[in-house]
Amino acid sequence: MRKLATIQKIKQLVPIEGADAIELAVVNGWKVVVAKNVGHKEEDLVIYCEIDSFLPIKEEFEFLRKSSYKKMSDGTEGFRLRTIKLRGQISQGLILPISVLDLTDIKERVEGLDVSEALGIVKYEPPVPAELAGKVKGLFPSFLQKTDEERVQNLVSDFEEWKKNKTQFYITEKLDGSSATFYYKDGEFGVCSRNLELLETDDNTFWKVARQLDLENKLKNMGRNLCLQGELIGEGIQGNPYKIKGQTVRFFNIYDIDQRAYYGANLFLGTMEHTLCLETVPVLNANFLLPDTINDLLEFAEGKSELNPSAEREGIVIRSLDRNVSFKVISNKFLLNEK
Repeated sequence: MRKLATIQKIKQLVPIEGADAIELAVVNGWKVVVAKNVGHKEEDLVIYCEIDSFLPIKEEFEFLRKSSYKKMSDGTEGFRLRTIKLRGQISQGLILPISVLDLTDIKERVEGLDVSEALGIVKYEPPVPAELAGKVKGLFPSFLQKTDEERVQNLVSDFEEWKKNKTQFYITEKLDGSSATFYYKDGEFGVCSRNLELLETDDNTFWKVARQLDLENKLKNMGRNLCLQGELIGEGIQGNPYKIKGQTVRFFNIYDIDQRAYYGANLFLGTMEHTLCLETVPVLNANFLLPDTINDLLEFAEGKSELNPSAEREGIVIRSLDRNVSFKVISNKFLLNEK
C-alpha cells in the first residue's frame, strides 16, 4: 500500500529567490514550499503528505479548503493535495508538525513511519464513469499484484545504489488511462480494474475490450496461469488525450501466477509481439542507465506522447531488464495541468 503520510526529516531548507515569507523544504526527493515563520529547521522530524493524499474534513486541515476541497466518487468530502507552483517554484505535498498526531498509540516517532491511517488520510480517487465502474465480482485477487509503482522521489537511497551498480533498465511511456488486469488461472478467465474484480456485463468497457482483443483465448492458448496488465485508453477515459477511436489496452506486464514473477524485458516484448500479437505501451529506451540525479529523470519524464504528439505525456515507468525493479517518474508539467 502506498504510504501517503509519513514521518520524515527535513533534509534541506533552500531560499526562494524574491520570496521573504516562504522557503523550500526538501524531504526525500520531494520539494515543498513552506512558510518561514513556523520555524522549520533542517533535520526536524515532520509529517510529510504526498500529492494525491486526500485529507479528511478536520479543523486542523481547514486552511486547505479554498485550494483543495474535493468530493470523491462515493461522496466523501476532503482536501486533495496536488502539484502547484508558488513564486515560480514547484511544490509537491504538504508538511505538517508532528503535533497534529494523536501519539497515544504511536510509541516511537520513527523516520519513515506510515501515519496515513492515524490521520485518516487516503488516496484521492476521482469519480469513475459508470461504464468503467461495472458490477463488482469481488476484491482484486490475492494471487495477483496490483500495478502501482513507487514514485522516484521516495527512492533516493535506492536510486544511488542502482546508479552505482549500473543496473540496466528499460523505459516506457506512462499512459493516462485506467489500470486493467486480465488473468487466466486454472481454467478461469477474470477481468479487473485497479482495485476490484468485475463481473462480465455487456456494457462494461474492461470486458468489451477483453472480448474485442480475444484475451481469454490468447491467455488460454499460452498453456499456463498468466496475467496481462496494461492501461485502458480511449473514448470516455481520462478525457481521451490520445484521441483514440473506441477503446483499447496497451500492455506493460506479463505476470506468471504460479511462479509469482513478472516476465523480464526480452521475454515480455517477444511474447507480446510474436505470440500474443498485442500492443505494448510505447518503449522509449530499451537499454538505459540512470542519470546523475533524480532531477535529470524528472526532466526526461516531460515530453510529448508517442501516441499523440499534441498531448503531454503523463511520465515514464522505469523497469530493470530482469524486472526485479520498477518505479515511475511523473512529469511535473503534466501534474501542474491536472484538474
